[in-house]
Amino acid sequence: MTPSTNSRRLLPEWAPQSGVMLTWPHPHGDWQPWLSQVEPVFASIAFHIAERELLLINCYDEKHRRHVETTLAQRGVKMANLRLVIAPSNDTWARDHGPITVEENGRPLLLDFTFNGWGGKYPSELDNTLNRRLAAQGVFDAGALKQVDLVLEGGSIETDGQGTLLTTEACLLTPTRNGHLTQAQIEEQLGDALGVHHFLWLQHGYLAGDDTDSHIDTLVRFCDPDTLCYVSCHEKEDEHYEELKAMESELRALRNQQGQPYRLVPLPMPQPTLSDHGERLPATYANFLIINGAVLVPVYGDEADSLALAQIARCFPRHEIIAIDCLPLVMQYGSLHCTTMQLPQGILENR
Repeated sequence: MTPSTNSRRLLPEWAPQSGVMLTWPHPHGDWQPWLSQVEPVFASIAFHIAERELLLINCYDEKHRRHVETTLAQRGVKMANLRLVIAPSNDTWARDHGPITVEENGRPLLLDFTFNGWGGKYPSELDNTLNRRLAAQGVFDAGALKQVDLVLEGGSIETDGQGTLLTTEACLLTPTRNGHLTQAQIEEQLGDALGVHHFLWLQHGYLAGDDTDSHIDTLVRFCDPDTLCYVSCHEKEDEHYEELKAMESELRALRNQQGQPYRLVPLPMPQPTLSDHGERLPATYANFLIINGAVLVPVYGDEADSLALAQIARCFPRHEIIAIDCLPLVMQYGSLHCTTMQLPQGILENR
């Protein structure tokens, strides 16, 4: 697809941010058995975000809001940067039910895509209406939120901010999301909605235990317009070896809009993390979050943590690299980036 007169631009994660959205875990969802383990992770994420920018937190009800406020005050979070709102949810993965922001004529436009629980795997009726409830409360400028009749999760796309979109065939082409559309039709609709025109589709790459159908943010990330960091596997006995080697070959063959290859930075894999039932969980260092002046990186108490942090520091020499223990998050098959959605400049200020 070639560039058009579309005035929209899908903003990269490193664009200046007004804040980040979190949807706090609550007793009414799948986190109920692990709340005591997972809430400290959310509190740590909240602490570091609020040190640098605003933090919007969706709470289930008023009782839950008071609990979250107390928890964060005890953690020493900068309370002046918090925006706690009532917005009941099915789950906590704001990356996938939060709005995706484009810039249109110099102003942010929040796109509210359909969320169907990762292809109908989980209940999603509350998550799918969450953004509209926030707009109705004045959290967002109501005129800046636009619904899009297409199933799409934020974790399934990466962008360089210059019109390139990177994704996986396994996710976007799965029949349970937009099965009535061809790949060309999906590109057309995403081009119209997001202002992207250079599509990079990966056929390979997966993580054991992943229930998102290979979200790109667990596998490969843009660090700047010319750099991709990616999950690599060097252990031939590992079940990921063949698939991730094939993905690495695909990445080497990718070209940017100027026909140049990308700078590739490999990330290690932690040792297998297992559930209580012995199934492997999708722990990944690629699931980091870029915020104003810092990168929050998930770590897992693994010997590979230090190498992952060093590799990500290579990609972000001007950012502070902050490690956050995310081992409890993978119990529900996600990690740090999955819990968050950045909100670019001009969205939360003065609201």
